[in-house]
Amino acid sequence: MMAEVGAFQRRGVGNHAAARSNLARLLPPLVGGLAVLLALIGLIGTAIRDPKPHDIPVGLVGPAPAVHRISTSFGSAAPGAFKFTSYDSESAARAALDQRSVDGVLVLGSGTPRLILAGASGDGSTGVITGAFTKAFQAQGVAVTVETVHPFPAGDSHGLVLFFVVVAVLISTLVSQALLGVGNEARFGARLLVAVLYGALAGVTGMASAAWIAGGYGSGFWTAAALMALASTAVGAITAGSVRLLGGAGLGLAALVVVLLDLVSSGGPAGSQLLPDFYRWLAPWMPAGELYSGLRSALFFDSAALGLPLTVLTGWLLGGLALMLLGELAAARRRSLPAAPAQ
Repeated sequence: MMAEVGAFQRRGVGNHAAARSNLARLLPPLVGGLAVLLALIGLIGTAIRDPKPHDIPVGLVGPAPAVHRISTSFGSAAPGAFKFTSYDSESAARAALDQRSVDGVLVLGSGTPRLILAGASGDGSTGVITGAFTKAFQAQGVAVTVETVHPFPAGDSHGLVLFFVVVAVLISTLVSQALLGVGNEARFGARLLVAVLYGALAGVTGMASAAWIAGGYGSGFWTAAALMALASTAVGAITAGSVRLLGGAGLGLAALVVVLLDLVSSGGPAGSQLLPDFYRWLAPWMPAGELYSGLRSALFFDSAALGLPLTVLTGWLLGGLALMLLGELAAARRRSLPAAPAQ
C-alpha cells in the first residue's frame, strides 16, 4: 500500500515538473510577441498620432514686398511649417528644384501666382505646399496655377511601389541572415559572403521588379540598383554582427532598429517632415529614408543630392563590418574559455 502511494506521489511530482517545463517553453513566444506588439504600437502610434508639417523647403520668387509678406504671414499662421528661401529669378529657383534644395517654388508678380512643384519630392511635402498656398490665395479670391516638374512615372504616380521595394529589401535582407542561424555555426566569412551576394541580387532584382510593376522608371536604373545593393549589404552586415554577438537577441535587436524603427522614422512615402521631433531628428541617419531619397534622386533628379544617402549607407556598412569583427572576436574568446566541469 505504501509503495502504491509513493508511486502516485512520484507521478504527481513528475506531472507538475512536466507542466512547469511546458509553461517555460510557452512563455518566451508569448512574452516576445507582446513585446513586439507594444513596440509596434508605441513607435507607430507616437509617430502618426498628430502629423504636422515641419521645415518643408519652399522657394519664393517675386518683388521683395510680396515675398516678405508671404514669408511673414505663413511664419505667423503656421510657425515652423515651411523653410523659405528667396531667389532672384525663376530660373534660379528652378535650378534649386533640380538640385533638391527646395520641394516647391512660389512665383509672385503682376500675374497669377504660380506654384512649381517637384513631384518626386513626395506627396507629403508637395501636398502640404499645394494645400497651404492654394487655400491662402483662395481666401483672397485669387487662383493659383500649379506646374509639376520631376514627376513620378504614371505607373507609380505616388512613389508607393518604389518605397515598398525599400521595405521588401530591408526585411528580406534580415531574413537572409536569419536563415544562416542564430548560433555560432555561421562565421564571419559565410555571413559576409551572404551579405554581399544577397545585396547584389537584391539591388538588381528589387529595381527590376519595381520597374516591371511601374512600367519603367526611365534613366538611372543602375544607379538606383547600386544604392539598393549598398543598403542591403549594410543591413546584412549589421544583422550578421548583431547575431554573432548576441545570438537570437541580436537578431531581434537588428529587426527592431534597422527594420521597425528605421521604417517608422522614414515616414513612409510621405516622408519624415510630418513626424514628431524625435523621428525627424533620427530619419537622416537611418537607412530606409535615405535609401528612398537616394532612389528618387537617381531616377527623377539626374542623381542630384546623392551625397547624404551615399554617406549614410556607407556609414552603416562600415558600422556593420565593425560589428561583425567584434562578434568574431567575442566568439573566439568564448571558444578559448575552458569548458565547465561536468556535474
